[in-house]
Amino acid sequence: MDDAKIVDLYLERDESAISHTAEKYGARLFQIANHILDDAASAEECENSTYLEAWNRIPPHEPRTYLFAFLGRIARHLAIDVCRRNASQKRQALFCELTAEMEECLSDGDGSSAEGEVEAKELSRAIGRFLDSCSEETRNVFVRRYWFFDTIPEICARTGFSQSKVKSMLFRMREGLREFLEKEGYAP
Repeated sequence: MDDAKIVDLYLERDESAISHTAEKYGARLFQIANHILDDAASAEECENSTYLEAWNRIPPHEPRTYLFAFLGRIARHLAIDVCRRNASQKRQALFCELTAEMEECLSDGDGSSAEGEVEAKELSRAIGRFLDSCSEETRNVFVRRYWFFDTIPEICARTGFSQSKVKSMLFRMREGLREFLEKEGYAP
């Protein structure tokens, strides 16, 4: 079933929307959560919570042309929330590693206030502009690492690149992002 029809089922409050969503995107949503959590049981909970969250957000949202992106964002945020809750149990090694890598590029703003939320949205748009200026190849490597939380070996398997090439690409991308954000007025 195509995405627009699935969204129509959500809008009609037809519970079969969830089963169609799970059939079409369940494995990919599980993979996103599992890459972040590295725990199948928690990833499955995040996948299921994604369906509930989608049920609650459609309507008012109508992601007919971007359903997977909509669901993937929900799954990713739910998994990151689980990581934060489990911080004391040290179950978030990859998340911490990637956060440390990106902290080199980003300032430590306050995302909890209204001003912080506006600044976070502006920063997100600036990162989007930076990624738009990159080649598709480097942009894909960057997104696989920092959005999907893929490991270096997973990126290598997906792209056919060597580990040293992927590490080098990511290093250059982080440096380029840092310089771009400094020019945009964001100081690390």
